Amino acid sequence: MPVDDIRASVRDGDLPAVSRRLDGLPAHEVADLLARLDESSAGLVFRMLGKDEALAAFEDLDPVSQHGLLRGMRDGAVGELVERMEPDDRARMLGEVPASVANRVLAGLSPGEREMTASLLGYPARSAGRSMSPELVSLHSDDTVARALDRVRRDGASAETVYTLPIVDEGRCYAGVVTLRRLVLGDPGATVGELADPSAPWVLATDPAEDAAHLMRETDVLALPVLDAEHRLLGLITIDDAVDVLEQAQTEDTARQAGAAPWAGHYMAQRVWPLARSRVVWLLLLLVAATLTVNVLQFFEDTLETVTALALFVPLLIGTGGNAGAQAATASVRAVAVGEVRPSDVLAVAWREARVGIALGAMLAVAALGIGSALVGMRIAVVVAISLVAICAWAATIGATMPLVAKRLGIDPAVVSAPAVTTLVDATGLIIYFVVARAVLGI
Repeated sequence: MPVDDIRASVRDGDLPAVSRRLDGLPAHEVADLLARLDESSAGLVFRMLGKDEALAAFEDLDPVSQHGLLRGMRDGAVGELVERMEPDDRARMLGEVPASVANRVLAGLSPGEREMTASLLGYPARSAGRSMSPELVSLHSDDTVARALDRVRRDGASAETVYTLPIVDEGRCYAGVVTLRRLVLGDPGATVGELADPSAPWVLATDPAEDAAHLMRETDVLALPVLDAEHRLLGLITIDDAVDVLEQAQTEDTARQAGAAPWAGHYMAQRVWPLARSRVVWLLLLLVAATLTVNVLQFFEDTLETVTALALFVPLLIGTGGNAGAQAATASVRAVAVGEVRPSDVLAVAWREARVGIALGAMLAVAALGIGSALVGMRIAVVVAISLVAICAWAATIGATMPLVAKRLGIDPAVVSAPAVTTLVDATGLIIYFVVARAVLGI
């Protein structure tokens, strides 16, 4: 990727070199390049693109990078660019920019585009209605195949997709879908209703967009009809929109699982201070929570003074417990995200992970017995081995069930994942260790 070369050419004012390096670059690479440059350089490079190349690259940018580009463009150029965007992409961008900017951009649109965009922005953020495209080709159930194909040829150029064609009745109520493949291969005299799939999946406009994207993944469809409360067809969510929704959700979950607040925009365009600020809050909270571990050590100070060898294995046990809990939490968050488990499965998940933890602990205990007996003797080794089994079982159970409980309480499961679980298991694991030590050693 010639980012450094283009940046150097921009800095040197060598615009012909910039133009040569941009020639032939795919839209997604141009978008990545623009996101990595500062706003003034990105604006200069963007203005050197042709209209079609500029639009394709602009639509591939995230809303934060799009807003940065808009700030450096003339109002006329902004209006022309935004006018040519797909309504759902336009709504996604305007939903992320300040209201004053969104209102100014909307005012510059043509009446038809403004109406479509305003209708999408009227739905809740991250809803299926906000992510759908109202530009589609719908067919009537009593249309013949020949007449339906004529309509696709006539109206398809202005639609976002023609591969999935929703079917409506006289009242515009949803009646199923037919694929373009089935329509092309069908008998020209047959009716569309005869070829329709009335059981095809659909969602309501108020449903979460992430749920709609997961439904598309599970049912392997290229587009998903979006309906209102009265079962009327409103639009389609296409596969590219579903991918964007899932990518955004995954990005946020990854940040939260690592104990950081999600940030918006391209990583390489972020400054040091905003990145640090997105992480420091969770680190402070975890620092405070980690004082539980200190309190546990203080409580069992007499035990450590009696058998100082126990202190040697504290890092090993809390590290192993934290890792086991983090593994279970990651698996649970992923299973919740893709719909494989629900909050009602909490007991079944707890029972499964408890057994997994026991199996893991038993395998680690065998190694601990050998190492511990060679270093500090068999009695301490037995304490460590028993503690490993108990801590791994406890950590796996807690790690797997906390995301499910969070989901039940309406909290994002990723928030209570690896860092939170690790901190909790550190303190409780030490309690298990010292209780086992007192029981086995008779302290």
